Order: sequence, then C-alpha cells, then structure tokens
Amino acid sequence: MGTVISILIILVCLLLILVVLVQNSKGGGLASSFASSNQVMGVRKTGDFLEKATWTLAVSLLALCLVSTAYNNPSEGTQTGTESVTRQKGENAGTETPAPTALPTATPTSAPATNTTPPIK
Repeated sequence: MGTVISILIILVCLLLILVVLVQNSKGGGLASSFASSNQVMGVRKTGDFLEKATWTLAVSLLALCLVSTAYNNPSEGTQTGTESVTRQKGENAGTETPAPTALPTATPTSAPATNTTPPIK
C-alpha cells in the first residue's frame, strides 16, 4: 500500500508542476490563448479552472503525504528499517579491542655527522 501511495504522490507532483507552469501571473499562459469572445471557455473561466486545479492538487498532495507516514512508520518493538552502516561500524569498533602493537625503538646506526661547513661571517 505504501508503494501505491508513493506512486500517487509522484503523479500528483507532476500534475501540479504542469498546472503551475501553464499558469502565468501576468495573465498569459494557457489563459491567453482563449482570448476570443466566441470560445466556450473564456479567459476568466480558464483561470478559475487552473486555480481550482492547483488548490485541489496541493491539498491532495498534502493528504497523501500525511497518509504515507502511517505506512512508513515502523511499529514499536520491531526494527524494520535499515541501520546506518557507519553506526554499525562504530558499534563494532567499540566492542572489539585492538591488539597491542609494539612501538619501534630507535637504534642509532651510525654516529651523528658533524657540521663541516665554515660559519658565515
């Protein structure tokens, strides 16, 4: 059921994008092509339809998003979601104790070199 709601959300989003792009705040868009007076739908009726379609799609998107939370919320006591890989590695690193490593000891192989350059005057 969650998949069906997700598909519906995507469809409503696409329709909402199309309806908003068709509108033009300056009076153009789809409404400007119906400017002739002998059309069945005039400029005003087309604008009203697009406005009602925008509000309907926006409200339906809100409702679908709220309904989708019921299907995406895991119930208490059961863990159905996936856990972060970083968190798993961090928890595993905390339980494992690293093996002690020996520090390398510095052994001089030769005597330190002396400075043979004359001092600068």
